[in-house]
Amino acid sequence: MELTATRIITDDLPRIVDFYERITGIQSVRLHELFAELRTESGTLAFASSSTIPLLGEGSAEARANRSVILDIRVDDVDAIYPTLHDVVDEFVNEPTTMPWGNRSLLFRDPDGNLVNFFTPTPAAHVGDDDAIDSTIS
Repeated sequence: MELTATRIITDDLPRIVDFYERITGIQSVRLHELFAELRTESGTLAFASSSTIPLLGEGSAEARANRSVILDIRVDDVDAIYPTLHDVVDEFVNEPTTMPWGNRSLLFRDPDGNLVNFFTPTPAAHVGDDDAIDSTIS
C-alpha cells in the first residue's frame, strides 16, 4: 500500500490553490478546471471543486467541514518562515512552539478552515523528560 495523495474539497478552487502555492512555493499542476495538485517527493496535496462531489457519491464530502485532520508540512525553519506568512494566512492557531515530541510547530488555518502544521524537527528535544515537556507546553 502507498498513500499517494490527500485531497481537499473546496467551494473556491482558485483561492485555495493560490493559498497553498503561496505558502509552499510550489506551483500547482492544474489537471482540469475542477482539479489541481501540489506534487512533492513525499506525496501530493490535491484540490477538487465541491462540484465534483456527485461524481464521488452524493453527500460523500463537504467543503469547509473538517475539524479532525491536520496537514503536516515539514519546512527547513519554522521560525524563519513565520514572518513571511503574515500576508497570506488570516488565522494563526499558535506561534512557533516547541512540542514535547521534538518538533518546532506553527499551526494555522487555510482559507477553508483546514488546520495546517508547518514543522521543523529539533535535535535537542527531550522526549520523556517531564521538565522539558512541561516547559514546552503552552
